Amino acid sequence: MSLSRQTKQRDRLLQYIGQYRSCLVAFSGGVDSSVVAKAAHLVLAEQALAVTGSSPSLAAGELEQASELASLIGIRHEIVETEEFSNPHYTSNDATRCYYCKSELYRLLDQLLEKLDFEVVFSGANEEDLSDYRPGLKAAGEHRVCNPLADCGFSKEDVRHLARYWELPVWDKPAAPCLASRVAYGEEVTPERLAMIDQAEQILRAAGFSNVRVRYHGGDLARLEVPLDELEQLSRVPLRETLVDQLGAIGFKFITVDLAGFRSGSLNQLVTIEVVGEN
Repeated sequence: MSLSRQTKQRDRLLQYIGQYRSCLVAFSGGVDSSVVAKAAHLVLAEQALAVTGSSPSLAAGELEQASELASLIGIRHEIVETEEFSNPHYTSNDATRCYYCKSELYRLLDQLLEKLDFEVVFSGANEEDLSDYRPGLKAAGEHRVCNPLADCGFSKEDVRHLARYWELPVWDKPAAPCLASRVAYGEEVTPERLAMIDQAEQILRAAGFSNVRVRYHGGDLARLEVPLDELEQLSRVPLRETLVDQLGAIGFKFITVDLAGFRSGSLNQLVTIEVVGEN
């Protein structure tokens, strides 16, 4: 990206936020919401508040990293406890699960908005998110959440460029969706299963794999995704045997490897099939 284009995009984002007197930022600590939080703090200072939802669907360390990042940015930060696990529509885990999760978060943000007399809630959705299967965007629309990055034409690459310009340490952080996104649709989402997934992914990272997903399928089956150039490493003895033992110890009965390698949102392939079949 040229410096002039980056400058124009940055200024467009700051002007967008400047339309409002105050805001809440739905803040996960990922690169998208971090750029929105940084922009909001630059424009609105104390009238901007980053809010992070906490629940069993959050991977270990993510909440602490979000707090540290908010402190680095300088924006005020608050944590709210979400209760999506009390909703059977969420735990039953059909293709609309994310809608119920985001609806719960935005319900709490609406309450906070009213309590603080703030004007608007911002999400970190970028332009590319609008073309993906994301039921959470429906929830955002129902709660009148604004999407500054998408509205200002930011692609994911654009967001990373601006994050790097602002020296945000997450500028190259891989996407880190909630743990529930690893559970195959139709399999119940439970805190226990999410804990298994979280522990398994920590084990793989500790073994040296750079970008991993552990997908949970029926019968306590783990489907491991690692980058293609790391597949050979995964099959080597004694590492393979060690991983089988370690993942078995945390509750997985079957451990499989996806030969297609790591790909974000791979379970959404099933959603596409279902949606096409309904038309």
